[in-house]
Amino acid sequence: MDRSALLLLGADAILVLHVLFVCFVVFGLLLVLLGGRLGWYWVRGRWFRVIHAAAIGIVVVQAWLGVMCPLTIWEVGLRAQAGDAVYAGSFIAHWLERLLYFQAPAWVFLIAYSVFGALVAASWIWVPPRPFRKGRHTGDPGDR
Repeated sequence: MDRSALLLLGADAILVLHVLFVCFVVFGLLLVLLGGRLGWYWVRGRWFRVIHAAAIGIVVVQAWLGVMCPLTIWEVGLRAQAGDAVYAGSFIAHWLERLLYFQAPAWVFLIAYSVFGALVAASWIWVPPRPFRKGRHTGDPGDR
């Protein structure tokens, strides 16, 4: 496998990771809200909720600071090093890119991320996580 193909493979891997991150943030909130209504125990796990809140928090802070996502920077950099100026990658990479990257003014993303972050924060009130427990482990990862 030549260097260009390895760079494109790395770019595709970062793209998949980026899509998984977005899915975690979006579907994580949906699952918390749904699970809260249906009594799902795991959606109140403290570690899950902390990691989820931190994920959207990073996105919101980056948007307010005008900083581009590092995953985007790395992916674009790898594609540029590979000489991939236009879509020439795999079918999956093409459609994941179309799903993830759409064109809109920066203020649209700032508002969308901020509103979504506010919803995640509100979910801590609507579906409060269980507190951390010291010295007692029930087998649930959220109790550690």
